[in-house]
Order: sequence, then structure tokens, then C-alpha cells
Amino acid sequence: MAIQVASVSETWMKDVFTTKGLYCGKVEDVECDLRRFKMKAIVIKAVKGSYLTEMLGGKKGLIVPFPMVDAIGDVILIKHISTPVHEGSGEGAEPTND
Repeated sequence: MAIQVASVSETWMKDVFTTKGLYCGKVEDVECDLRRFKMKAIVIKAVKGSYLTEMLGGKKGLIVPFPMVDAIGDVILIKHISTPVHEGSGEGAEPTND
């Protein structure tokens, strides 16, 4: 079922949480497809001390595609985002056939 939003302004400056309950930040902007009258993405501003700040390091925010948004109400819920595993860290590395 698609998420219905009466006005794009309903989303601005709302708190954003992951589906696991981790605080990400606030909606800073919205990307829209004006030809289809649909929201394409939300831009989340990372707030100091939030899960998103820890995950992004020095970055200021993140663009989240709208299909990752689970719910919009008093707060916005997005699907949980995990930190990417880097090669050479030992975790998630593909096995080699030596």
C-alpha cells in the first residue's frame, strides 16, 4: 500500500527513526517528481549524537529513496539502514579458493 501525504510540507523537520527505533535526524528537504506528483526521496539532516551521524561519520545527511519510507505520522519511519561492511575488515569478505 502506498503512503499518502496530503502536503509535502507535512514531512519537513519531522523526526526520522529506523524501524528498529534508532533516531536518524530530521527531514531537511524532499525530492519530488512533478510530472507524476510523487515524492522520490527525503533528505535527512544528521543530528549530533544520532545513529545516522555515527554511521556517516563527517557527512551532514543522507538522501533516502521514498520506497524506503515505511510510515509518515507524528514521526517518519524508514527501513533500517546498516553500516556497509568494508573489504579487508574480515566481516562479510567473500571466501577465496586458494
